[in-house]
Amino acid sequence: MLPFESLYRHGFARVAVAVPSVRVADPAYNAEQTLGSARQAAAAGAVLTVFPELGLSSYTADDLFHSDALDHAVDKALRRVVDESAAIASVLVVGAPIRAQGRLFNCGIVIHRGRVLGAAPKSYLPNYREFYEKRQFAAAREALDDRVTIAGQRVPFGAELLFAATNLSDFVFHLEVCEDGWVPLPPSGFAALAGATVLVNLSASNIVVGKADYRRQLCASHSAQYVAAYLYSAAGHGESTTDMAFDGQALVCENGELLAEGERFADHPQLVTADIDLRRLAADRLRTTSFADTVHDHRERLARFRRVEIELPVPTEAVPLRRDIPRFPYVPADPAVRNERCAEVHHIQVEGLSTRLAATGSQHVVIGVSGGLDSTVALIVAAKTMDRLGLPRSNVLAYTMPGFATGSRTRTDAHRLMAALGVSAHEIDIRPSATQMLRDLNHPAAEGVPQYDVTYENVQAGERTSHLFRLANRHRALVVGTGDLSELALGWCTFGVGDHMAHYSVNASVPKTLIKYLIAWAVDTGDLGPEAGAVLTSILATEISPELVPTDETGAEGDSAQPGQSSEATVGPYELQDLHLYYLLRFGYLPSRIAYLAHHAWSDRTRGHWPDLIPVTDRHEYDLPTIKRWLAEFLRRFVQTSQFKRSTLPNAPKVGSGGSLSPRGDWRAPSDAVATAWLDELERNVP
Repeated sequence: MLPFESLYRHGFARVAVAVPSVRVADPAYNAEQTLGSARQAAAAGAVLTVFPELGLSSYTADDLFHSDALDHAVDKALRRVVDESAAIASVLVVGAPIRAQGRLFNCGIVIHRGRVLGAAPKSYLPNYREFYEKRQFAAAREALDDRVTIAGQRVPFGAELLFAATNLSDFVFHLEVCEDGWVPLPPSGFAALAGATVLVNLSASNIVVGKADYRRQLCASHSAQYVAAYLYSAAGHGESTTDMAFDGQALVCENGELLAEGERFADHPQLVTADIDLRRLAADRLRTTSFADTVHDHRERLARFRRVEIELPVPTEAVPLRRDIPRFPYVPADPAVRNERCAEVHHIQVEGLSTRLAATGSQHVVIGVSGGLDSTVALIVAAKTMDRLGLPRSNVLAYTMPGFATGSRTRTDAHRLMAALGVSAHEIDIRPSATQMLRDLNHPAAEGVPQYDVTYENVQAGERTSHLFRLANRHRALVVGTGDLSELALGWCTFGVGDHMAHYSVNASVPKTLIKYLIAWAVDTGDLGPEAGAVLTSILATEISPELVPTDETGAEGDSAQPGQSSEATVGPYELQDLHLYYLLRFGYLPSRIAYLAHHAWSDRTRGHWPDLIPVTDRHEYDLPTIKRWLAEFLRRFVQTSQFKRSTLPNAPKVGSGGSLSPRGDWRAPSDAVATAWLDELERNVP
């Protein structure tokens, strides 16, 4: 088995796009340049290296393509590349003109370990504006046989070849040539439906103003539409500039995202590498039922595809991943994008609550305000909902309900926030009613004995929720829920109380890491006023705690200056658990792969992007044993012990593609599942 640290063990593959220098109609020189780039790519650990269209001959040879001398020189250059590929640990895809069946074809040729594995002729020959390819070449549809002889080897030939790796799951690549990717129904689209995950385009696209941006958009769009990686190599320095110029654009895209791009207009060879995520592509295709439906609709066309098996030169040693894995997958690192995300989430929340109020005819909401993160976001949403509906903010009936362990800081912040937002502010001390219930239950704490068990905690949580629902009855209002996605995933909520149950919830698909930034965004916009900004800043700096167990610093009135509990000490750091949640909920990855991604993201706090809300002193790093420990805790809670709570969730709007846990939406799971399979895989495969 490959080392745990190797990217290939976890479903990644390193690929390369090369743009060597060329000389027009000089195959010997071009072969030398091609081999140099190929060796460089192999040394970098790339299992596939893609070169430009007609790179061995040059694209701009024009009528010289019909010359026997050039044909012989191309054949000699091809034989050299094939022979020397035996010592190059990378599959090569090169472009060359191939004479066969009395025609000349513009081909992409797959070469590996001294063999030609197949060739794909160009399907669509441009013959407009500056292009006159039909003058020299025949299209793929004109082929008379599905095999040709290249460099002395009889090989598969056709535009519908799939090259499938036998030793790297989900690595299947397909070739198209330049214009093929620009037509309304590209060959790569059908190839993706037939199983290709890596789409290769050998191009010679000349450059004009604005074309580079269009190519970039086109490649990213293809990769998104076909749920694939898209590798694009365009001809560069050395092509004839008689009537055109070439910029040598090299691109690697994956599922709509640009992973890597080379330097354009370089006067030296370019090599761009990227680590593509095959398992992510497979996971997205598996879950996108419309992708499979499209496969079914085109099954007759897809039956034409032939598979060529290939053993990729996967390195046996550890190959470190050279790809950014965000520490905060729910929080964009770029401040501008993050602000847009926060604004969008906020508007979705307000839309959800305002629509529910309009549908029920209610004009009031009841909400419990603790001075913590979740209730703060929910209160802001409630206030903004009243603004949107043209109702006074006083219609938000906000209650802080101190218990046995309520901190003086959170209690003060709750009152300050309610005042700053202009809602109807109230306080109900739940200690008398909670004490009576403890007494009814014959609990020792009712008589002053410090027995702080789950009953002691849940009596307080239940009293708060009971008050909220009865207040809603009294005022013909809706109870707004405050619990967030992270707490629901971890089961860090009491069944039937405020962080679990409500008439309508607004945070249920917002993870804890994003909750913080929603508050920070509200501060930055200044829309709520300076007093609100000051108290929100204080709330952001407060320890996350349920505040249900007293501390030694508890004062005479029950207030404590510091929380007696830390949520993260029990359920794990939210910044780490949110990453675990994202990859399990969104993609269903193996626990060992999640641990690998978490370790790559969190093993070095000096590397990568940190959202600017995180002070330097609060930036952590997590070693693999720590990640393994908290991932096991997450899996136990998520798979086995807390689904019954999620099966009865109230309505709440989904806000992001990262998923929600609604039993009516993204996540339908049995409440009596066991986590053995997940925990065993984690223990077995993570050192």
